[in-house]
Amino acid sequence: MQKPKIAISIGDINGVGPEIAIRAHEKIKEICEPVYCVPRALMDEAALKIGIEELDFDFLCVDFNFSCTIRPGEAAADSGELSYKSFKLATSYAKSGRADAVVTLPINKKAWEMAGVPHKGHTDALSDIFGKRGIMMLGCEELFVALYTDHVPLKEVASLIKQEPIAQFLEEFYKAGGFESVGVLGFNPHAGDGGVLGSEEEEIKAAIEMANKTVGKELFFGPLVPDVAFTPHSKGKYAAYVAMYHDQGLAPLKALHFDESINVTLGLPIIRTSPDHGTAYDIAYKLEANTKSYENAVKEAVRLATKDKKESFV
Repeated sequence: MQKPKIAISIGDINGVGPEIAIRAHEKIKEICEPVYCVPRALMDEAALKIGIEELDFDFLCVDFNFSCTIRPGEAAADSGELSYKSFKLATSYAKSGRADAVVTLPINKKAWEMAGVPHKGHTDALSDIFGKRGIMMLGCEELFVALYTDHVPLKEVASLIKQEPIAQFLEEFYKAGGFESVGVLGFNPHAGDGGVLGSEEEEIKAAIEMANKTVGKELFFGPLVPDVAFTPHSKGKYAAYVAMYHDQGLAPLKALHFDESINVTLGLPIIRTSPDHGTAYDIAYKLEANTKSYENAVKEAVRLATKDKKESFV
């Protein structure tokens, strides 16, 4: 059977992305045909920085006209522009059918801002490209977490805790993810403590009831007390969780499964996965970056592309 073609968005060249792609190439080419959306000259430069004189002949780059120099650990406008161009090229490959999925290596949001990119990150850029909201889900076989709000300032989250949009999110998450038991976190400490610490949980509770009625079964449970939802006592109760905001869900996930967890964007007409870590400027090109999350992201992209739902996550 022909291996699926995976378009690799190279991420910020001043971070660990290019290094990870080069070091993991031998492994991932066994399960897919990787296509690196980056000028070959830049990857040759990246290879030299980690002590590799020449890349393999099968390291396929889709070249485009862009010139810049790698400056490890530096957020810069040119690295931001390059990572955005790479991302858009990889996305266009999947959108047109020239690739079966996209795997995005980490970008730096400040570099995107410096380059004038009108998006905070990959997920909202994909939502804009396809005209529908992508659902950010992160995790691994042991724990999946979806984010009701993702890159939203914390002071703005409370105003978004409303029954109907949460219910719609839960319904879309069920359609895209297919999980049969989902724990929904409360927003306040102690999930509001009966209204003593906040009333947002009433909106969440009503949203859960509405979503369960729509899907026709008891699928969503909560609102759960956030500080105990991920403890060993709760382990195994739910196939996935929905967090109300970014750090509420990702702090426990990364504390428990940082090296192996990945990011999957659900609800879009293309498959997109990525490692669950950032550019790691402090260790770029020092051969210290762990490639496991990237390898898992590629494996999941391949699994989704081949629609073999019986195959395990990793």
